[in-house]
Amino acid sequence: MHVFVLTGAGISAESGLGTFRDTDGVWAKFDPMKLATPEAFARDPQHVHEFYNHRRCGLLAAVPNPAHQALARLERQLVAEAGGVFLCTQNIDDLHERAGSRHVHHMHGELLKSLCTRCGARAPCTHDLSILDTCASCGSLNCLRPDVVWFGEMPYGMEEIEAALEASELFVSIGTSGAVYPAAGYVELARSLGIETFEVNLAPSENAHAFDRALYGPATEAVPAFVTELLEAR
Repeated sequence: MHVFVLTGAGISAESGLGTFRDTDGVWAKFDPMKLATPEAFARDPQHVHEFYNHRRCGLLAAVPNPAHQALARLERQLVAEAGGVFLCTQNIDDLHERAGSRHVHHMHGELLKSLCTRCGARAPCTHDLSILDTCASCGSLNCLRPDVVWFGEMPYGMEEIEAALEASELFVSIGTSGAVYPAAGYVELARSLGIETFEVNLAPSENAHAFDRALYGPATEAVPAFVTELLEAR
């Protein structure tokens, strides 16, 4: 069995990482146009760095929760049966990997990587970034940014995502708002392909009507329950 799993901020919320579009989420407290656009970075790179340095520090202190661990268990079991999980996350954290998932696609990039705006080189980054940093690949100064997809930029690996979705037998959306495109449109693509769709969320998303089935509750309870049900049904 091949399962396509789409995860959003809701799966990491119980690990202490904030969501974005809830009433008390990140973008309710900070203006994304001043912190998460190429124009904002060009205008005031140090201010943007300070925001992401704070988030990076919070991520390094966080640990995977039972929801992340359940998806890693699902992957191990399905791979052992000659199937698999394509785990497409909108999250820029690495909690899926730390929980044991081996095939994770970060469509919005990764906070623990830097990207050079001059040569395009990517590198691991667990430290603070600043305008004084130089790129280890090309030597340029004041050119490193977090390797995350900002507003107005194209998510990573769109063709790979769509190919994986087309090859799946089940589409599962976990902890997403259903408001951020193109990810919010994947459930409709799955439906058009005749793929069963399942939502696991704290509460119904904005596109909850598009799912065949749903399970609602805290991610640390609902995701393990979903995985157990799926594996036992097999």
